[in-house]
Amino acid sequence: MADPLLFNPHTYDPAHFDPETRRLLRATVDWFEARGKRRIIEDYRSRAWLGDFLAFAAEEGLFATFLTPSSAAGEQEGDKRWDTARIAALNEILGFYGLDYWYAWQVTILGLGPVWQSDNAAARTRAAELLRQGEVFAFGLSEKSHGADIYSTDMLLEPDGEGGFRATGSKYYIGNGNAAGLVSVFGRRTDVEGPDAYVFFAADSRHPAYHVVKNVVDSSKYVSEFRLEEYPVAAEDVLHTGRAAFDAALNTVNVGKFNLCTASIGICEHAMYEAVTHAQNRILYGRPVTAFPHVRRELTDAYVRLVGMKLFSDRAVDYFRTAGPDDRRYLLFNPMTKMKVTTEGEKVIDLMWDVIAAKGFEKDNYFAQAAVEIRGLPKLEGTVHVNLALILKFLRNHLLDPVAYEPVPTRLDAADDTFLFRQGPARGLGSVRFHDWRAAYDAYGHLPNVARLREQADALCEFVVKAAPDEEQSRDLDLLLAVGQLFALVVHGQLVLEQAALTGLDADVLDELFAVLVRDFSAHAVELHGKDSATEQQQHWALGAVRRPVVDEARSERVWQHVEALSGAYEMTP
Repeated sequence: MADPLLFNPHTYDPAHFDPETRRLLRATVDWFEARGKRRIIEDYRSRAWLGDFLAFAAEEGLFATFLTPSSAAGEQEGDKRWDTARIAALNEILGFYGLDYWYAWQVTILGLGPVWQSDNAAARTRAAELLRQGEVFAFGLSEKSHGADIYSTDMLLEPDGEGGFRATGSKYYIGNGNAAGLVSVFGRRTDVEGPDAYVFFAADSRHPAYHVVKNVVDSSKYVSEFRLEEYPVAAEDVLHTGRAAFDAALNTVNVGKFNLCTASIGICEHAMYEAVTHAQNRILYGRPVTAFPHVRRELTDAYVRLVGMKLFSDRAVDYFRTAGPDDRRYLLFNPMTKMKVTTEGEKVIDLMWDVIAAKGFEKDNYFAQAAVEIRGLPKLEGTVHVNLALILKFLRNHLLDPVAYEPVPTRLDAADDTFLFRQGPARGLGSVRFHDWRAAYDAYGHLPNVARLREQADALCEFVVKAAPDEEQSRDLDLLLAVGQLFALVVHGQLVLEQAALTGLDADVLDELFAVLVRDFSAHAVELHGKDSATEQQQHWALGAVRRPVVDEARSERVWQHVEALSGAYEMTP
């Protein structure tokens, strides 16, 4: 029997979406299944460009339908919108079959961000037409010397005396930079100082002044270095100037980095089918590998962590779609999906790899590429450390100072998420307020491990009030990141519980997941205890926050049956 919590191509029917979305998602699954496992693995191993997949997407209008806001679509194109729920569904499917496919889609999303935020009607029309034609897009932000430090860009725009510019400079680590019909490029003017000098403009990778230097990675992903030499930037190519260009860069990353969580989920799901099937059918010392208690524990932990990833990400979609000028809670949940969900994905793969061991290296399995590709997601669109530091800005307001909001429903309606392209200035994070996190925990207070993590969360509130880092410690990022990991677990648990209530999640699975989270909280508390600059009071608090999860062998056995049922539940078409 298929597990309703995991994506299974054999049983997938996204009936919760409108008919055209349902058709396109199912068509994408069918395309990959028809292509078959051998071909997909061989394309991955040979670093083949994704031309066949992009041709399929163009023929079906996949990118055009999912990535054109209704305001930029024609009157007869009613299925086109920017809908985070269905974008997340496609992320999961593409991750399931191969991160290279997802990457071409992801950097198209990033490339479109500055365009859809722009008031430049000509550029918006041009982008919509390129999408209709099946083109991909690119986001020209980072540079070899500066990374994504946009304060220090060396892409220079010199006025041409006719209202436009000549752009010269290079960009590095730019996905789709070899083939993009439109590249959104960030630079600065040579005739203006300070923030007013920033410019976002649209370039074409086929222009003779656009030079592709190389693919900087050994992969089907084309992660380019390109250089512009006196590239002509007409007035109609300018997307943003001044502070608005800076804001467009950060707000685009806000939109794009959310996609990493669901891609990591897809990778883990495919790998889990392979791992459980192998372990269940592997006989060692006369017994199936899954008869060993440590194997069951590792696979069960992997399964409930994966379920937690899905629950958190699905609930975060609702906050994205409900966001507005007076509700910016997504600004916390977004870096959480980027940082927490993707690192959970690494743990899921590692737990399964410990079980299947050498099998995880074999070239005929999806798992071998999953083990490599899962590493990239925590490192894209800002490192784990950058996103941990970001979520710390919300810690005090979230834990200690809640305000009332109307309940946020499950958002699967066929609507445009227009606020994502009018987020406004990328500042004021300290003013973002949150609803009371305790309500989600209280609703499941009867589950012993939910109650135990709630104890640890309450202890963290006490830490913030009585033992928070002082001014000097606030400059010690190593210490602060340990605090950030503790905070992240409270937020992770909150959205997991909210989604569990909305979906009626099996109580055994939920309590088993929270047993894992209690262990995680204790481990991070011990880590904080060992930090060089931790005060005696902080050390005492840290050891006092350690808890043992509530063990229930019958519950664990019932959850194991969910895992065991994955054996043979899915095998990709050869």
